[in-house]
Amino acid sequence: MTKKPTKPRRRLILLRHAKSAWPDGVADEERPLADRGRKSAPVIGAYMAREKLIPDLALVSPARRAQETWELVRGPLSKKVAERDTPDIYEVAAGRILEVIRTVKPGIRTLLMVGHNPGMEDLASLLVKDGDADALDRMKEKFPTAGLAVIDFDLEGWDEVAAGTGYLERFVAPRSLG
Repeated sequence: MTKKPTKPRRRLILLRHAKSAWPDGVADEERPLADRGRKSAPVIGAYMAREKLIPDLALVSPARRAQETWELVRGPLSKKVAERDTPDIYEVAAGRILEVIRTVKPGIRTLLMVGHNPGMEDLASLLVKDGDADALDRMKEKFPTAGLAVIDFDLEGWDEVAAGTGYLERFVAPRSLG
């Protein structure tokens, strides 16, 4: 059983992109946010600001819907966040996303990843061994668009992150905040 770290040394925030549109003739990577997504992303950004969930670094999928989500989420944050477009998290399996996490420099304490399902959901399930019971139930039920998982680790560096080493501190979705 992974116990809740009293003061986590590493915090990973996984954000699934907000609801996207499916326009005819548009390549998957170019799909924009739908109206619902443009409304829900700032709700998550305001929540992150209010709860002081401010990342040191944001790794963002190059897909348009992920980029637009990040643009709307970062607006309410209290500081400028370093960001990097990361093609290695676009439409890939959880194991590949984990490889990307393990390359993050030790000076980064809080890492945000803005990506896609099933990768985000699968990664959260892989990393989390324990956590807030209600949050675990909600996350296992569904990892919806603009869903936000906050996973704490009592580890020295990102290179130590592995299956079952995380504690799910919280899981929220725009609908639960509204």
